[in-house]
Amino acid sequence: MLIPGQSQTFSKGPTQFVQGVSPIYCERGKGAKIWDVDGNEFTDYIMALGPIVLGYCFDDVDHAVIQQIKKGSIFSLPHHLEIDVAEELVNIIPSAEMVRFGKNGSDVTAAAIRISRAYTGKDKIAICGYHGWQDWYIGTTSRNLGVPRSTKDLSLTFNYNDIPSLEKLFNENPGQIACVIIEPIGIEEPDSLFLETVKELAHKNSAILIFDELKTGLRFALAGVQEYTGVIPDISTFGKAIANGYPLSAIVGKRDIMEYVDKTFFSFTFGGETLSLVACLKTIEIVQKKGVIKHNWGIGSYFKEKYNKLIKEYKLENYLWNKGYDIHFVTEFESGDGFTDFELKSLVHQEMVSRGNLTIGSYEFCYSHTKEMIDQTINDIDEILKTVTQAIKEKNVKKYLKGKAVKPIFRN
Repeated sequence: MLIPGQSQTFSKGPTQFVQGVSPIYCERGKGAKIWDVDGNEFTDYIMALGPIVLGYCFDDVDHAVIQQIKKGSIFSLPHHLEIDVAEELVNIIPSAEMVRFGKNGSDVTAAAIRISRAYTGKDKIAICGYHGWQDWYIGTTSRNLGVPRSTKDLSLTFNYNDIPSLEKLFNENPGQIACVIIEPIGIEEPDSLFLETVKELAHKNSAILIFDELKTGLRFALAGVQEYTGVIPDISTFGKAIANGYPLSAIVGKRDIMEYVDKTFFSFTFGGETLSLVACLKTIEIVQKKGVIKHNWGIGSYFKEKYNKLIKEYKLENYLWNKGYDIHFVTEFESGDGFTDFELKSLVHQEMVSRGNLTIGSYEFCYSHTKEMIDQTINDIDEILKTVTQAIKEKNVKKYLKGKAVKPIFRN
């Protein structure tokens, strides 16, 4: 093995699929389809973990990129596209007064933490949700090997929809918390006034509020959850879907805070790479002109409603259910007599992929997904749930598995 974990991304690695059944490497993608190295075709519901909002190799985006390739991708001076994209983001994102670019989500969430500490003069941070691989976040998880204790001690976690857990952090660390960083919406719906109260508590304690909108930008709404809910943070981070799969992320925020980017250090060679910038401009244009967000919500609602109906018909509500919003939801599983939740999850994944549907249990949608594709997948799920019902009846899910069960990335 040349690559540790066989993948650059844990969530794409072999432990997230039923080994021996699922494809390992892909060859190409087009629209909502991908093909593995053996030529097998799959309808993809992973969407590269969220970046593909229009579809793979979307013609208009790729044409814009190809035209820019002819001019160059990286230069010895800043490129005017940096200004063009920054202006566009300021126009569409409520919290944006200034903009800096990164290449992946961890770049900009780490930048948000650094400038928050510089601006406030405080070191500790309050964290809710997933925020990437950097020490300040990953030290709070079970994959914290290699993170210094001194770093871990500065990162404090609180629970979603649990205001008392955030209040406790502020009470136990008075005047020490620089910022609150949160995924404003994940799978769980925020309670009434939850996000508003998080903002109020942050500002009451002179802390900066950061919305990690990497998963929600160009999906929940064009400007993500802040547009969807009307709760405006001090700083936001965007990525994934903003360039339809080209590597680009952005940190945006209030001018007086963002000016600290220049007073600290956030700088790297490929920060102004033009191919991703032109892809971002074209993606935003298409999303606005073609009603992409409305389409993706609609196709997700259509899928989820039919999937839920089948679960009810087979009387499987105690063993699996769909949780989350129509635009992004997860199938959750429960252990039963003679089997574990991960064995049941693996059986469903195995049967999905064997019928040409690629999923890791969460569902993302793009503009290239059609009702015909969804109908075919729903027909497949109908057959799959028959197998699931029989396996549960026999109290022996493992018997039906043809490969190794999937494993959690973060282990308790």
